[in-house]
Amino acid sequence: MSGSSIFISRIKGLPMMDTSGDQVGKIRDVVIQNRTGNRAPRVKGLVVELFAMRRIFFPIERVHSIDANQVIISGVVNTRRFRVREREVLVIDQLFDRTVHRRNHEGTFTIYDVAIRQTRGRDWELHEVALRDQAKRRPFVRAHVTIVGWTEVADLWLESERPADQVVAQLMEMKPADVARELHDMDPKRRAEVVEAMDDDMLAEALEELPEDEQVAVIKSLDTERAADVLEEMDPDDAADLIAELEPGMAEDILERMEPDDARDVRSLLIYDAATAGGLMTPEPVILAPDATVADALAHMRNEELTPALACLAFICRPPLDTPTGRYIGGVHIQRLLREPPSALAASVMDSAITPLTPSANVAQVSRYFATYDLLCAPVVDDQRRLLGAVTVDDVLDHILPSDWRGVQLDRQEVSDVRR
Repeated sequence: MSGSSIFISRIKGLPMMDTSGDQVGKIRDVVIQNRTGNRAPRVKGLVVELFAMRRIFFPIERVHSIDANQVIISGVVNTRRFRVREREVLVIDQLFDRTVHRRNHEGTFTIYDVAIRQTRGRDWELHEVALRDQAKRRPFVRAHVTIVGWTEVADLWLESERPADQVVAQLMEMKPADVARELHDMDPKRRAEVVEAMDDDMLAEALEELPEDEQVAVIKSLDTERAADVLEEMDPDDAADLIAELEPGMAEDILERMEPDDARDVRSLLIYDAATAGGLMTPEPVILAPDATVADALAHMRNEELTPALACLAFICRPPLDTPTGRYIGGVHIQRLLREPPSALAASVMDSAITPLTPSANVAQVSRYFATYDLLCAPVVDDQRRLLGAVTVDDVLDHILPSDWRGVQLDRQEVSDVRR
């Protein structure tokens, strides 16, 4: 289907079918979003009306095929009610019948229809616009319709931007990866306005999901005090990776303004190469004393600030319990703790097969370690067997995937659309 165009008016009202042949609903509109760099506006998805008259969003990448009779989809349908988001436009509701100008032509035109096409990368984008010449319209005479490329419409994209605080209120309902996608799609001026209105914790979580160059751009746009506050909210390993990308003078200014404990954690990671276990680890895993009970361990693991990977394994160490700790004794899995009585000692169900990593282990060695032991989290100890931190499998994936994987993911909308 690459290269062929489909006019939106022809798919409006078509049934949307799943792969088993059951009708899910009817197509009511198409959602598009503008892009920078003179790229064609991207098709984000379809507005589908269910039989209960509820309109939902369905991501375009899950559309299997479109023909003259039906739209066939795959995957799970999220029935959350649809609403338009920042920089999104509904083709039928907002573009059809709108008055526009055609480049290098006099007079005004009306948008009669819009065509989309699938690219070689299997994304969909706006391709052509059918224009009706208003000047030639006469009673009882059908106006002439001309099909032109989307770039010929001078004022095709007219956005009515909402106040930044309204955008932030909507972003608060999304997952960090989806907030990152919204920031990624904004032009620099608009992104700066929205970032200014976001709270530090929300911005920190979104930054962790952005490509490195965009992380740096956002941090550079902030004053030093705000940048320090945001980095304090990030996981220490992510904050260290970001600070390492800044100019030394700016990095030091930010570290000086961070809370001493947060700055110490970040500085402790900056001494390691980013592509080693030491550079990948977080210095804040779940750490237990030898006399901690199962109940104590589960209470620590329930901390909502822990990622799922960090919460799956606790490490038992001699005091002190802040990293670097006293001697590392062993690790205990949350699944095992859940099967034991609360009063039992957590140390009694340690996994003796967990061999700690050294901070100098490179990414290849760490990757093989996770594949061999089938773990989500692993301890890192120094030559005195003091626990320095823990590496999680998502930290490893960040480094073994291509350097631009976050940008590609955001551009192609491979993040799940359950946010809808």
